[in-house]
Amino acid sequence: MTIIQNNIEIHKPIEAVYAFLADMNNHEQLMPDNIYDWSSTEDEARFTIKNMAKLALKISQRTTNKEIVCVPVEDAPFALTLRWKLEDKGMDATNATFVIEAELNMMMKMMASGPLQKLADHQVSSLQKILG
Repeated sequence: MTIIQNNIEIHKPIEAVYAFLADMNNHEQLMPDNIYDWSSTEDEARFTIKNMAKLALKISQRTTNKEIVCVPVEDAPFALTLRWKLEDKGMDATNATFVIEAELNMMMKMMASGPLQKLADHQVSSLQKILG
């Protein structure tokens, strides 16, 4: 299992950060420029990664003010879990950690680790810009 992550402190109460992340409609704002054909509901999102693949994700688990877990709805190129972990830092501050868990063989790991790390970095910095 390959684990890629990044975290950031957001100067908002945990309830506000959780409410934003718990709705898949908001996740389009966190995506990089190479994502297009986005469509979403509160629980599910479908999009295309330029020059790569189409992906459909759904929220498989919500733990109020703690964690949001997304998994592929259809066959993905590899087993994948996207997880937002939230920690209340008090005084209207929340630590948000974005974790990508991917089942990658050695060849896929060499090809995908860089882009997946860029995705994690982009998502946390976008979250800070939006909610910051």
